[in-house]
Amino acid sequence: MLTQKVQEVFNEPACDHNKKKSESDRKKGCTKVAQPGAAAGGCAFDGAKIALQPIVDAAHLVHGPIACEGNSWDNRSAASSGPDLYRNGFTTDMSELDVIYGGEKRLFRAIREIVERHRPPAVFVYQTCVPALIGDDIESVSKIASETFGIPVIPVNAPGFVGGKNLGNKLAGEALLEHVIGTVEPEVSTPTDLNVIGEYNLSGELWQVKPLLDRIGIRISACLTGDARYREVASSHRARAAMLVCSKAMVNIARKMEERYGIPFFEGSFYGISDMSESLRNMARLLVSRGAPADLASRTEQVIREEEEIAWEAIRGFRKDLEGRKVLLITGGVKSWSVVSALQEAGLVVVGTSVKKSTSEDKDRIKELMGDDAHMIDSMSPMEMYAMLKEARADILLAGGRSQFVALKAKVPFVDVNQERRFAFAGYRGMVTFVHEIHRALTNPVWEALKKPAPWDPDCRTTPIF
Repeated sequence: MLTQKVQEVFNEPACDHNKKKSESDRKKGCTKVAQPGAAAGGCAFDGAKIALQPIVDAAHLVHGPIACEGNSWDNRSAASSGPDLYRNGFTTDMSELDVIYGGEKRLFRAIREIVERHRPPAVFVYQTCVPALIGDDIESVSKIASETFGIPVIPVNAPGFVGGKNLGNKLAGEALLEHVIGTVEPEVSTPTDLNVIGEYNLSGELWQVKPLLDRIGIRISACLTGDARYREVASSHRARAAMLVCSKAMVNIARKMEERYGIPFFEGSFYGISDMSESLRNMARLLVSRGAPADLASRTEQVIREEEEIAWEAIRGFRKDLEGRKVLLITGGVKSWSVVSALQEAGLVVVGTSVKKSTSEDKDRIKELMGDDAHMIDSMSPMEMYAMLKEARADILLAGGRSQFVALKAKVPFVDVNQERRFAFAGYRGMVTFVHEIHRALTNPVWEALKKPAPWDPDCRTTPIF
């Protein structure tokens, strides 16, 4: 069953990259299978946990050795506006005896303990490499546990060795489509209900956008899955339209919800002023076409005018120090092009952007923004990154936390733009915060001091004090 599900995910009709492949290449899939035991970090299990853990009121139980839970738990700053059960790390902590005799009974007992102690609305059970290799049937255990305890127990069959993080994102989406979405009817339904798909509320970024939608009159029916409640996700099939934030992760959810429930979707970005405005316009357009009040578009334009004026005024003060400064952007997915747009709006020049996790549509958007000479980087070793920064071909590095040490070694400013960051960069106010953080890093006097020769260096021409 897992093999069939993986093959189905690889044959995603909404993926342009997949459409361009031959039939034989399509059957090979999009990923290299990892070796069991050597898949720590960036594996399918990690991707599935990342995608579903932001459902904040549910319990997330990892079936496997404790190291698997330790690897992924709390490694992202997905924020909650209420429940914090998702911050608890639950694991069956399989031992050698469980490998010999099987871990299914241990899994059932773990589910029972979670239900009795925490009374969650649902329990997600994640398969990992070890129980998958010995043949533990988490689907059957989850079904029996659901019938026994009277709450949904959702199996997420994404052991690490089947592929990479992106595959795990999609397998998590398949679990939602099969076991969660459409199982509950919403208590309230309005003509302006909207689903936001592929947004994880990192550092509270969803909260930068929701007040704008409230002013316009658009109601977020469900966010999949940032700051989500289980019931919201289960009843999300009654939304009138959807916005897909990251097609690399959850395009299968958007496409299947359109096929099953007639919910049209568009792909947009919350990063950058112009992209944020365009996303708001597309929301209004889709909802009006689905029966929302006709004045929704005019209300949207009014909010856009007000917010753009405030944001541009705030950015204007930073622009004189940022104009023409060169940026190396090492990220992926939707950020590979949406952050480029935001940087250009601040007067910065992007000398290179990584496209390792980007779709062909993402790459087309990069070419539109940066022109035909766009330097798109499929992969860059730390040594190559260091050389590029050392040669002063970039004034600042924007990347994930693991790359900050390369920037420090090259004596170049660094700003974290990946999931570990502690600042929200989405929306108009997030854009101002983003520019402020870049400005603060670039103008910090420590970088000029680091580049000057030390007093004891022969190249130092300073006059001796004594």
